[in-house]
Amino acid sequence: MLKEGDRFPEFSLQDQDGKTVTNADLMGQKTVVYFYPKDDTPGCTVEACEFRDMAPSFPNARVIGVSPDKPRAHVKFIAKFNLNFTLLADTEHKLAEDCGVWVEKSMYGKKYMGVERSTFLLDEEGQVLKIWRKVKPEGHAKEVASALV
Repeated sequence: MLKEGDRFPEFSLQDQDGKTVTNADLMGQKTVVYFYPKDDTPGCTVEACEFRDMAPSFPNARVIGVSPDKPRAHVKFIAKFNLNFTLLADTEHKLAEDCGVWVEKSMYGKKYMGVERSTFLLDEEGQVLKIWRKVKPEGHAKEVASALV
């Protein structure tokens, strides 16, 4: 499981526009990488909109959301809620697995694998500065912003 002080795992994923994004693209600026279960669902929408609204509080950092959704779903999610940051499609959930956020979940007594809502703050060199696991969507972006001060 990824810990604070570790290097963020290597990855190569498509963003909402079909452009490939890799670790190299994150260098030189602090980055907030947040994992969420699914586009346009209640909790994920709250979290995304809070990150959108908190953008002015992230002057020295970029925000990137990651979910198992396909780029086409990300395009719709961004358009519907006027999101101002990149969303990556981890359709094979490899990055989620590498970060330790692809976990067994349970709903209505049924077990399934899915994303545990988590956020990673990376420094300019791709090292993990802070990790938030089992995140509650409401107020989380503000909590992340306070760690950037």
